[in-house]
Amino acid sequence: MKTVVKIRAMALALTFLPGLALALIPENSAAASGTNPLPLTPSQAEGPYYPVAKLADQDNDLTRIGTGNVAQGTIIVMNGRVLDQAGRPVPAATVELWQTDTNGIYMHPGDSRTDQRDQAFQFFGQTRTDELGRFEFRTILPGIYGTRPRHMHAKVIRPGKRTLTTQLYFKGDERLARDFLTRRLGERLSALLLDPQPGANNALSAAIVFVVE
Repeated sequence: MKTVVKIRAMALALTFLPGLALALIPENSAAASGTNPLPLTPSQAEGPYYPVAKLADQDNDLTRIGTGNVAQGTIIVMNGRVLDQAGRPVPAATVELWQTDTNGIYMHPGDSRTDQRDQAFQFFGQTRTDELGRFEFRTILPGIYGTRPRHMHAKVIRPGKRTLTTQLYFKGDERLARDFLTRRLGERLSALLLDPQPGANNALSAAIVFVVE
């Protein structure tokens, strides 16, 4: 069985928190800076390709299935935190991630190219936040699907609370300005942008903050 990605012990440099001039939220933060609540992360459509048949392997390392071969594409490690509007960490939340492979193909019968997908890629993963609201995924840079910007899909699920369903995009993608879903977000788009930077072992590294009710 493959080794599941472990959450890093260090604080995360989270650069896209709209409305705040903060590059880092301390892990022991009890409240947001100032008196105003943090803006909620914008929700977006689930899309038509939420997995209808998930693989047995659903961990937070999407780059391979079990002990199989590593998937094609550029590896990206995504660190994140889930916070409430007071800036408090949200522990034990389930975070789901699903996306295309490096060729822009979903594992879904609605995708006409699904039989051509990368059989080494996991396509869907989930993890739970720790006591500081942290989570991590290891995946690959998704391919382009149709005319849409490069993107990933995500959910944050908590029992008895409203589920956040949204999509994550990539800073600098020229398709963002033409996409019907991203254009209507306006300045709120910044809350959904990943800005991958060179990381360890030839992988990219990116960070995200989800703010939930």
